[in-house]
Parts: sequence; structure tokens; C-alpha cells
Amino acid sequence: MRIKLEKPAVLAKSVELISELVTEVKIKLNEYGLSITAIDPANVAMVNLRIPKQTFSEFDSDNEVLGVNLDSLKKILKRSSGPILLEKKENLLHIQMEDRIKRNFTLGLIDIDSEDKEMPNIEFSSRVEIRSEDFIDSVEDCSVVSDACSFVIKEGKFIMEAKGLNSTKTEFSGDEVNIHAESCKSKYSLEYLQKFMKASKLSEKTVLNFAEDHPLRMDVKTDNLEISFVLAPRVETED
Repeated sequence: MRIKLEKPAVLAKSVELISELVTEVKIKLNEYGLSITAIDPANVAMVNLRIPKQTFSEFDSDNEVLGVNLDSLKKILKRSSGPILLEKKENLLHIQMEDRIKRNFTLGLIDIDSEDKEMPNIEFSSRVEIRSEDFIDSVEDCSVVSDACSFVIKEGKFIMEAKGLNSTKTEFSGDEVNIHAESCKSKYSLEYLQKFMKASKLSEKTVLNFAEDHPLRMDVKTDNLEISFVLAPRVETED
């Protein structure tokens, strides 16, 4: 296995985002590129990363699976500002950084005894494409007053609201966001949304898919990567 990235920030940022949810993952390398699918320890959230083969300046791999500790990999990738070359040799991942001088790191690969994960096939009644800047601001507004945020489709509008002792509500019309949706409402943890929104900073647009008391799937896509999150809803039960 031998792969090279001219701009390591693509991988470094991806690893940083995923490490918010999990500490150990299987990195898969095949003819399509690099991918990671993982579920957080609480089984509340799931993440799927795809970096297509064409993002790499060199990509030679035959269905490799690398078990890595994300915190260790993240620390190493932060040390690079130029192209990086990754090679697997036995049970080690060799990472060569080609800055002004060549530097080399080795990362011990680990055995991860877990089933391969796949993104669930969920049907959604609502799809909202929103400016990432607006989504981030709305999540931050909600976090000021509560630990959960509701996504609402009502009268053709998309609403993000939170209620505690205090409350906040932000409404978006079809002029401000792209809405293909049925009337519905679902509530989600802001602890997780605040982690997800960091991915929104990578792109101008964020896509939100949800339904009545259903999981949320959030998609962010750039020229170099695609990252998706799935988050279980908070379903309120009456006493």
C-alpha cells in the first residue's frame, strides 16, 4: 500500500472531525479511494467519510484495511505542512512528510475486533439545503438556551428552535434555504450537532435530511471529500 496526498489538510481535518466521535477506526482503501465508517461508543451517532481516489496524487492499494488510533494519527498529521506519503509495511504505517526537509513517522497499526459498519438506508420526508454559516449560527444560538434542538418543517418553512428556561427560534423561508419537505418535527442532541457543525465549515452548503421523530443525516461535500453523519433523535415520551 502506498498513497500520497499533496494537500494533507484534507486527511488531517477529516481525522480531526471523526476523532470527536470515536478513538479507533478501520480505514479502508480500495479502487474507489479511502473511506471510514464508525459508530460512537454510545450508539447515538454514526459517521461516514469518503475521500475519492482522484484526490490523491498517488494511490496504490489493493483492498487494504488499516486499524488506527485516531488521536495518534491526528497528532502526526498536524505536524505536516507539505505533501505526505503513507506506506504500510508489515504492521506499521510509515508516514513521510516532504516539507523543506523529509521527516518520517511510524504509526503502529492495531487490531479492531468489530463488524464492518455501513450507513443505514433510511427514508426521509424532508431535505433542507442550508448555508453552512447559517446552520452553524443556529446551532450556536440553540446551545445558549438548551441541550437539544428541534428541526421543524411548518407551513413551508424550516425552523430550528430550542427551549429550556429560555428559548430561541430561527425561521428560514424557501428564499433562504432549499426545502423539499413535508411538515414534521424532530429533536436532536446539541452536544452532537456542535461536533457535526465543524464539518460544515469545510463547505458553503450543508444538507439536512430528517423526518418526524426520525434520525438526522447531515451531509457535507467538497471537491475532495464527502462526510456524512447520522444522529438518533431524542424522542420525548409522555408520563
